[in-house]
Amino acid sequence: MSSLNNIPPVGFGLWKVAQEDCAQTVYQAIKAGYRHLDCASDYGNEEQVGDGIAQAINDGLCTREELWVTSKLWNTFHAPKHVGLAIDKTLSDLKLDYLDLYLIHFPIAQTFVPIETRYPPEWFVDPDAQNPQMELAKVPLYLTWQAMEEQVHNNKAKRIGVCNYSSALLHDLMTYANIKPAMLQIESHPYLTQERLVRLAKQYDIPVTAFSPLGALSYLELEMADKTESVLEQSVVKAAAHNHGKTPAQVVLRWGVQRGTAIIPKTSKLERMKENLALFDFELTEQEMAQISALNSNRRFNDPGHFCEAAFNRFHPIYD
Repeated sequence: MSSLNNIPPVGFGLWKVAQEDCAQTVYQAIKAGYRHLDCASDYGNEEQVGDGIAQAINDGLCTREELWVTSKLWNTFHAPKHVGLAIDKTLSDLKLDYLDLYLIHFPIAQTFVPIETRYPPEWFVDPDAQNPQMELAKVPLYLTWQAMEEQVHNNKAKRIGVCNYSSALLHDLMTYANIKPAMLQIESHPYLTQERLVRLAKQYDIPVTAFSPLGALSYLELEMADKTESVLEQSVVKAAAHNHGKTPAQVVLRWGVQRGTAIIPKTSKLERMKENLALFDFELTEQEMAQISALNSNRRFNDPGHFCEAAFNRFHPIYD
């Protein structure tokens, strides 16, 4: 199994990477130096991610043991008897024998959709219905976690963890977990610092990965954010960039790493891939860190309480 004991602090996010570009993008990311790949069945590109990984290994850019590959259990596979089906499909698509980390994608259990019916199943139980619905399943999270633990026992996942959990859900998880969660992955950036949740995870000694570390940029094309919300335009970010001879994006990513979280930015541009990795030859001052953290406005871009109602005909908040 993997020789990596700790998650590489800067990973490469695969959300919204088109299938036709994905294999080459993954190959270029590995060539640029990325050793942490953040995947999910719901992204619909794991087969292509697997092609990119296989090509990189075949060309001698890395070994499997040098990679940290994360994937995620989709909502429709929460029932214990379906968790094994989901990870087997992911491993088959990625062409891997094991995952370094397998996460519960959302604390939302939905009606099962067979793989042969539609994959990835996404949010609707039947998208072709006259009035398509997001349909929930009565599966308690503790049963899903027990099935996740089985994947560790079966050597299909080296570690397991959770995404998009609140403090209350994290407290609850720690009362029944026989295998402690190895990761909490959450949206976090200067507009959504989530200080209390990050502090709680550290109290439980659970590492944190921040997705969407640059905030609004990931959501503009989905019309879930406005271009005026770019944190890169903030004067304190621009000033720190000037002080350190770095780009505003590098400053914001450095803020994420320096506060102790792993980050998973995404880009298709080779020069940006390299730029996003070049975060370890400078350090933000305490004042700069505090000024950037003070930008927090609790602005959450990835919120089921909004997008489920807008796109999937169901009001389903998971955050208060």
